[in-house]
Amino acid sequence: MSTSTARRPATDAVLSAAQDIALRAAAEVAFPDPVGEHLGVQVEGERLLTHLFACPTPAYRGWQWAVTVARIARSKRVTVVEVVLLPGPDALLPPAWLPWSARLQAGDLGVGDLLPTDADDERLEPGYGQTGRSQDDAGSNGSEDSELSTEALLDEAVDRVARWELGLGRVRVLSSIGRDDAIDRWYSGEHGPTAPLAEAAPAHCSTCGFLLLMAGTMRQVFGVCANEFSPSDGRVVSYDHGCGAHSEVAVLPGPVEITAPYVDEAAYDVVALHPIVHAPGSVDDAEAAEDLGHS
Repeated sequence: MSTSTARRPATDAVLSAAQDIALRAAAEVAFPDPVGEHLGVQVEGERLLTHLFACPTPAYRGWQWAVTVARIARSKRVTVVEVVLLPGPDALLPPAWLPWSARLQAGDLGVGDLLPTDADDERLEPGYGQTGRSQDDAGSNGSEDSELSTEALLDEAVDRVARWELGLGRVRVLSSIGRDDAIDRWYSGEHGPTAPLAEAAPAHCSTCGFLLLMAGTMRQVFGVCANEFSPSDGRVVSYDHGCGAHSEVAVLPGPVEITAPYVDEAAYDVVALHPIVHAPGSVDDAEAAEDLGHS
């Protein structure tokens, strides 16, 4: 069995010579921006060819105007098929498009926003299934439900509360990958030991009375700060984190004793705050003049 390679169409001489037609078509689309020099041609098919022109616009560095022209058989009339701006081999391109789930950053979630979790999220794994009858069983056995005693219903309610308090009954729980990610994120963050606040702290959170312990394996490394004056209040902190609001290091100075004012009642002078002005020719003026004469 013989094999034959596909023959590439030859360059059409009529379409190759239609450079001016392609240039006018590109200039019409690019207006008011200019069109650059002719870069060459690309054969697209039988009697189908594309002229390439440089794009001198600074915002499209390395892009090319591509004008595709064609003609019918036994005709020299050239028709413009399309004019598009395409990136060249050295074109400046935007970064690859990412779905919203890959672009989402910590802190982007706002009020009213919903963030669905993928079914195969590696940070989660199946949790403990709820025990007892399911809703489907309850719907199919309605007659049996009506015969259940009040004590049995109360026992079921107590079991449901117990499962909730123990964390059972959740569809998915945190996986080992999810725990490791959280540990790395918390420990290397602003509430870990390498934060500037922790490096300048007088003591670690492990000896602070405001530290609340966590449940599970996380309590081996982390706790929750409950000091309202600390910048870490309500946040997960590592035991080797710290701040200036440590309960056992910062000692407040004692109150200053204020003594009662002392009044010397043995000898005191009466000082007139407002001088007394006497009328001319009064008795006080005559006495004052007499005193001056004696002096």
